[in-house]
Amino acid sequence: MFRRLVLENSAAIFTFVAFVTASSIYVACTWRALRMKRSQVERFENLPFETATPPARHEITSA
Repeated sequence: MFRRLVLENSAAIFTFVAFVTASSIYVACTWRALRMKRSQVERFENLPFETATPPARHEITSA
């Protein structure tokens, strides 16, 4: 029974470490986005529209 308790404690520690790691990544991304300069936000707003993308060509080849 002692081995089972040790495994359950280590599983709880790993779960907690994974949660802290994931939440710290989300907090860091949110913090960086909120602290972004206005000029950089405007550049990112127009980024997909700066260059024209060619239309997709779907060719069906028969063998």
